[in-house]
Amino acid sequence: MPEATSLASWTRALRKQLDALGLDSAALCAQAGLDPQQMDDPKARYPLSATTRLWELAVQASDDPAIGLRVSRFVSPTTFHALGYALVASGSLREVFERIVRYHQVVSDALVLELTREGERYCFRLLQPGDSPAPAFEAIDAFAAIYVRTCRNRLGRDYAPLAVYLRRPEPADPTSWHTVFRAPVFFAADEDRLEFAAVDFDSHLDDANPELAEHNETVLNRTLAQLQPLTWERRVRSAIEAQLPDGEPSAEHIAQALHLSLRSLQRHLADEGCRFDALLNECRENLALLHLRDPQCSLAEISHLLGFADTSSFNRAFKRWTGMTPGQFRDGLR
Repeated sequence: MPEATSLASWTRALRKQLDALGLDSAALCAQAGLDPQQMDDPKARYPLSATTRLWELAVQASDDPAIGLRVSRFVSPTTFHALGYALVASGSLREVFERIVRYHQVVSDALVLELTREGERYCFRLLQPGDSPAPAFEAIDAFAAIYVRTCRNRLGRDYAPLAVYLRRPEPADPTSWHTVFRAPVFFAADEDRLEFAAVDFDSHLDDANPELAEHNETVLNRTLAQLQPLTWERRVRSAIEAQLPDGEPSAEHIAQALHLSLRSLQRHLADEGCRFDALLNECRENLALLHLRDPQCSLAEISHLLGFADTSSFNRAFKRWTGMTPGQFRDGLR
């Protein structure tokens, strides 16, 4: 399994924090095995082992276990390139976090992100993929602080999540964490998780710019395709999307399109930890969220594009995926 990586430019924020403390960030990068010159290359990526080492050195040099929380001050939309601009242009915080989940791999594939609605709150999880090493606790602190800061940039500086759960052991002095998050913080938790009020996430943001968001999503999709190997999962997804307008494709039809037997298709997907029915559902849900953002696309047209027999079938499926009807989702965008 290849080692996880992250954008080199993301590490620039940590360098700025170290420089602000009067520390030699270039020397610390070199000690961690990172080439500082690569931070100016928007496509350059650093391996997880080296960035984890840099966080260790940063904590030692600064004598500040909360240094990850402070890094968010040096993060701007340009830090994350097209993703940063797509987030700024999003129409709601739910849209912001849906895009973070969808495109986080562009920034780092050391985490798998997940957003779920549970009653009147949204739970945003930062999970480890498979058996890969966990990122540094300070990196998780930094990401969590950046996400909360993103909320404050859109809803006001007093905004706070409902709760923050962190796997890191409770620090000797947790004051910095409580100060940054302004919410109950639970250490030594089973997972890294942020919880937000659903009413805040679903409210419309006045400075939304759908065209700008769509343009940057095009760039992000191209980048994702370059990062990901051509797996059987990706081939099946592409085949499903191509056949959906002709009706719901069966596994047999997709196997034929890929010149495989049904058994071979199922074996290839099983080897990658996938199931055909799950991929079909995910493709439909992702396309539904995309088409619903286009006000020119009627619900009947979207139902057809997603291979549903009628609009009511689409409505039932969408409510199963998101907990709301397509109409309610569109009302939230407005």
